[in-house]
Amino acid sequence: MRRQIWLLAMLGLCAVGPVQAQTFLTFHCRDGSEFVAAFYQGDNRAHVQLDGKAMALSRRLALRGQRYGKGNVTLRIGKAGVILKRGRRATECLAE
Repeated sequence: MRRQIWLLAMLGLCAVGPVQAQTFLTFHCRDGSEFVAAFYQGDNRAHVQLDGKAMALSRRLALRGQRYGKGNVTLRIGKAGVILKRGRRATECLAE
């Protein structure tokens, strides 16, 4: 887990320069998957460590809450909860 957080932090530093992470969250999903997401001040992306890969999900237009996506991965954060969607498969997730 430390290695994942370190890799995510390094991705963030490379992508946006030397800034501090505003929020790091670890999510556990109903389908058994888990991922770490980092949100940086001044950056409108969600930096995610998912399935052993680091990726930056761009902020997308959303009617409610926040939606981030890249390729077939979408992360929705709202009052009702967090939904991770990969392709056509979606699962609810909870922050640790």
